[in-house]
Amino acid sequence: MFSDAADPRTSRILHQVLDGTTAGVALLDQELRYIYVNPTLARMNGAPAADHLGRTIAEMLPGVDAREDVLRLVLADGVPREVTSSGHTRASSDRERRYWHGAYHRLEQDGRVLGIVGIVLEVTDSREQQQALERTRARLALLDRAATMIGTTLDMDATCGELAAFLVPELCDTATVEVFPHEHSTETRPAPPGVLRLRRAAMESVPELREAVRVFGRPGEHVDYQPGAAIPRCLASGQPIVENLFSDASVSRSAPTPARVAAYRAAGIHSALVVPLTARGVPVGTVSMVRAGDSPTFSPEDVITAQDLAGRAAISLDNARRFTQEHHIALELQRALLSGPTRPHRGLSIATRYLASGSSALVGGDWFDSVLLPRGRTLLVIGDVMGHGVAAAVDMSRYSSMLRVVAEQELPPHHVLERMDQMMSKVASARPATCLLALADPRRGVCTYASAGHLPPAQVREGDRTVLIPVPVGPPLGSGFGGYRSLTTAVRPGRTLLMYTDGLVERRHEDIDVSLARLAGLRLRSAASLDQILEQLLTGLNAKDAEDDVAVLAARILPG
Repeated sequence: MFSDAADPRTSRILHQVLDGTTAGVALLDQELRYIYVNPTLARMNGAPAADHLGRTIAEMLPGVDAREDVLRLVLADGVPREVTSSGHTRASSDRERRYWHGAYHRLEQDGRVLGIVGIVLEVTDSREQQQALERTRARLALLDRAATMIGTTLDMDATCGELAAFLVPELCDTATVEVFPHEHSTETRPAPPGVLRLRRAAMESVPELREAVRVFGRPGEHVDYQPGAAIPRCLASGQPIVENLFSDASVSRSAPTPARVAAYRAAGIHSALVVPLTARGVPVGTVSMVRAGDSPTFSPEDVITAQDLAGRAAISLDNARRFTQEHHIALELQRALLSGPTRPHRGLSIATRYLASGSSALVGGDWFDSVLLPRGRTLLVIGDVMGHGVAAAVDMSRYSSMLRVVAEQELPPHHVLERMDQMMSKVASARPATCLLALADPRRGVCTYASAGHLPPAQVREGDRTVLIPVPVGPPLGSGFGGYRSLTTAVRPGRTLLMYTDGLVERRHEDIDVSLARLAGLRLRSAASLDQILEQLLTGLNAKDAEDDVAVLAARILPG
């Protein structure tokens, strides 16, 4: 290749450069056949330099995407170019794929094109590092999106649904989230000995699989897992379980029951990944992911991503579970305290309703009551402790008990509130509460009202008209300000008095005057029973979808 006669010293130096460089160097003729290969390139390609001569890159290295189209452009226009190629040469390698970066320019002599020279460096390490960095960035971006889409509520099933919906199709074709049944579960069948029972909280699939996976069940069902199935093994070890391209035997072992094998095969499922949902060291349940059809099998990176997502989702699920438990405790406490007001005196009829909000994991401090007093009078009570949860329910019990004691002193309603305010303001831990009192006196045909920050009562009159009663409003109980006043009005037999908490009328982003006007605009059948009027009231104000708890008390003075 080099002429020693032309300049022996220069030729020897050039040989040292080409033989000693860590870059692969090749000379190609106009047909892209090798005419020179230095030792480094020969080692890269896994073949002696002599074996290259006279052969094209494609003939020598069929496993490499050499981008000969780019090399032909260099021959054609003489513009140097750089290109990255990948694949595998004849040299042994444990890499999944190797990468090379080459710089090529045209060789000319006396205006005649001789070929091209290429200088090649292997960049597999840097390429893999770049790919790993890109995967890490993609995983972090995925987790950032998950943080805004999973755990947006304190409802456990809603959170499970958000997790399943996020995983499909980001990470799998079908995702199922199953949790341990809570103590208030409606499932009454005992689980067979040795069987793990979970509740399927959410399930999501790509459109083309939705029909096929219906045979696996629906959200809300309880699933019994045989010993040795994938989910019990995952929970026992606390580690993910991956089964790619599993055989019928492994499917039979991993499925809830062996009968599921045919259904899995019919759906084209070939890969499964089960990840435990563990929060604060306590297992909450599992998330199962499957891939089917042309989807690739689960990779180690997929497992890491799934673990990260499951770990974050498990915290949200555990928070939801804790709030759900508190909700049930507070609700049971409220139900016990609101088991029913004391039976009123003859001549007065009472009906009540209590609706817990469906939009919150916590109940409120709403309560109602009736206290029998001498001379045929009945004190009607409705109140609302500020806040939610067990603490609000406990304070509600405290207010209710204390009010009964104070009411027995036969004070006027506004003095009852004064005494209550003074007593509760001295209890440092007590929350403020609104309260409305109505002292019904059927014998005299009057009712005396007093309000501590509560919404006005309403009266259903003849002609099915609903009228708000303008009771003077004082500060909430527990503030220590006092200053309550009473209002006495005549009450005809047959008219219905309505006392309620704010959840009945208030709506988010709406002025309270608009809310009260909606109540006053209702046409309630005055001749209906109290229970029927309450049903009309709750339906007319769409109370079942209220954002807060709703308590309502209806009372009516009976004729003669």
